[in-house]
Amino acid sequence: MNFIIWIVVGGILGWLASLVMKTDASQGMLLNIVVGIVGALLGGWLLAPLFGTGTINQNDFSISSLLVSFLGAVILLAIVNLLRRGTPR
Repeated sequence: MNFIIWIVVGGILGWLASLVMKTDASQGMLLNIVVGIVGALLGGWLLAPLFGTGTINQNDFSISSLLVSFLGAVILLAIVNLLRRGTPR
C-alpha cells in the first residue's frame, strides 16, 4: 500500500515542482512521478537533517515531510535544468 501512496504523492509533488520550475510542458505523468520520488530522496538526504523531519519515502506524511519532499523535487529539477541548459530557471 505504501508503494501506491508513493506513486500518487510523488506524482503530485513532481507535478507541483514542475509547475514551479516551468518544466511542466516537457514532462509527462511518469516523469512527474519519478521527479517526485527521486526529489524526496534528495530532500531526505539534503534537507531532512536541517528540518528535523522525514520524507514521503520514510513513511512520514506530515506537512513538514511533504515540504521537504517538494523542495527536494524542486532542487532536482533545478539541477537537471542547469545540466541541460547551462542556467537554472
